[in-house]
Amino acid sequence: MAADFPMRAPWRILTLSPLGKDMVSGLFAPLGDAVALDFPATRDRDGLHAALGDAELVIGDFTALLALDAEAVAAAPNLAFVQMPGVGFDSLDVDALTAAGVPVANTAGANARAVAEWAVGAAFALCRHLVWGDRGVRAGKWPQHELIARGTREIHTQRVGIIGYGAIGAEAARLFEALGSPVSYWSRRRRPEASATYRELDDLLGTSDILVLAVPLTAETAGLLDGGRLDLLPPNALLVNVARGGIVSDAAVLQALESGRLAGAALDVFEEEPPAADHPLRSHENVLLSPHAAGATGQAQLNIISTVRDNIGAAVQGRAVTNVVNGLDPQVRRH
Repeated sequence: MAADFPMRAPWRILTLSPLGKDMVSGLFAPLGDAVALDFPATRDRDGLHAALGDAELVIGDFTALLALDAEAVAAAPNLAFVQMPGVGFDSLDVDALTAAGVPVANTAGANARAVAEWAVGAAFALCRHLVWGDRGVRAGKWPQHELIARGTREIHTQRVGIIGYGAIGAEAARLFEALGSPVSYWSRRRRPEASATYRELDDLLGTSDILVLAVPLTAETAGLLDGGRLDLLPPNALLVNVARGGIVSDAAVLQALESGRLAGAALDVFEEEPPAADHPLRSHENVLLSPHAAGATGQAQLNIISTVRDNIGAAVQGRAVTNVVNGLDPQVRRH
């Protein structure tokens, strides 16, 4: 049964994510006539701009194909709220949205456990050379002694450094600590509640046998780890990146692998996604590759969908939304 709301023009909801229309319609069916759903006619720039004219509430595109840049924001005079169906919001021009008075929300924490588990699993795989050993056995070999000679490690003996201590970084720290690893972290602000030890960035790098990247990509963190910074790592360190490719360049990762500063890397994200078919990372035997899927578990997707549904419902019903990332009033108002 449709919810009972005061009679007024329906809120126009524009869905940019490539979700099925039936799914989106079912998600917001309880809002009844209080909303009207729109979808871009084509998934390109022209389709985006044509659809933005009437949009009031926008569900962003988790594929980042339909990015809300400054020009797109200018094409949406009625825009009152943007909800990203995920943690990342680097496909949005947040400054332009903030200047337009549009609060932006993400689904912070919805996939934290999924991504943190991937980070720990990837660290296990690197410590024990699981992918390398699998390839050898599949090729008809039995590289038992070679595997040991490559330097297998027990994870509790490794010092873990985590860059970024939001929901994902904190959960990863908790899981590594449960395994017995000493864990330190760096973030743009200290977290008094953190169980891990805070270190300044360069100090963290110098004391991290396993370095986990879990910080958002912003103007401040873009290029945070260049080749010089990676050189601060202990010899034969391991890198696990569940953040964004732009925080450390693919070229810097390759250079650190070739120099031996990195003994291995597990990458769920890349500067360009997908990387070119002939990208050297694809053929490097000490790299574990993943198609930006660390958070792609069934439970995480349910969490994200629930958060999107609840926040859009709150905006329509006049309640404050949650997880606003650009510091604006969480009370969504029509423009």
